[in-house]
Amino acid sequence: MTGRRGGRPLVPAYLSTGGVARPSRPHLERLTVLTPDGTPPPVGLPAAEQALLDLLSGGALTLVESAALLRLPVSAVRVLAADLVDRGLVRARAPIPPAERFDPDLLKRVADGLRALKHR
Repeated sequence: MTGRRGGRPLVPAYLSTGGVARPSRPHLERLTVLTPDGTPPPVGLPAAEQALLDLLSGGALTLVESAALLRLPVSAVRVLAADLVDRGLVRARAPIPPAERFDPDLLKRVADGLRALKHR
């Protein structure tokens, strides 16, 4: 079977999750980092979950990167990832928060200090 125009798969995304619409772990975000646990997958793992495990075998990926590479909606990959975390096959880590804003006054003082050192 070939895909539709634009490369979209013929199988609806909800079938890749076994009909499950909501993840068991609602805290999984688009930037949650997924890493394999190293545990061998059990026999009979659903194909979509096996595909996600295979994808993660190369290292850590965010949930949204995994979705793009699997060509599935983020919501479907969120369900797949939650199931793999529940089975102990994948670890999910919260995204790294953005750095706090720097103090502009501190930055100015550092720049002034560097300029003073340069002119010595």
